[in-house]
Amino acid sequence: MSRGGHNKSRDESERRCIVTQDVQPKAGLVRFVLGPDGLIYPDVAEKLPGRGVWVTAERAVIETARTKKMFSRGLKAQAEAPDNLADLTDRALAHRVIELISLVRKSGKAVCGFEKVKSWLANDRAKVLLQASDGSDRGKGKLWTPEGGRWFGCLTSAELGLAFGRDHAIHGALAAGGLTPRVIIEAARLAGMRKQDGSNVAASKDTKTA
Repeated sequence: MSRGGHNKSRDESERRCIVTQDVQPKAGLVRFVLGPDGLIYPDVAEKLPGRGVWVTAERAVIETARTKKMFSRGLKAQAEAPDNLADLTDRALAHRVIELISLVRKSGKAVCGFEKVKSWLANDRAKVLLQASDGSDRGKGKLWTPEGGRWFGCLTSAELGLAFGRDHAIHGALAAGGLTPRVIIEAARLAGMRKQDGSNVAASKDTKTA
């Protein structure tokens, strides 16, 4: 079991974090590349060309890589990491999670709103429970993590609303299959980034009341 509760499969690629030196599945790391302008950029989709280095998906670890010039060392080239690199990474990860949830919604495998989510949970249709980090604890506590599923609270109500095509949302649920496994991986990365700044209490909850 790796960071964020991600189960490691036999054929899953692993990478070494340039800060911690830990080798782990890519699901717990973020790739960074050196741009032609000599700046470091987060490559959350892992598609940008060029050599990359990997850093654990946590704000403090990325900050350490930046302040201790570890990107230059890992790339064996002069590299400048912008002061707001952790923020850029956070925004890129959030954008990716929002896009993926939106695609799941468009495929008919996602709902939002307290009553719809509660119905999906009661009928065992939900695989993932999503709840806004700035939502009421009392309201969120009335729903529960799907049996054998996951809970994430790393998006704000505005971000979750954007994923569902509305101004804001507090509760959302995703069905199994399709892009849901990808959402789980990317949301775990984002939760790792946000766990130290007070916007998220945990990457996921076990199958207990959320």
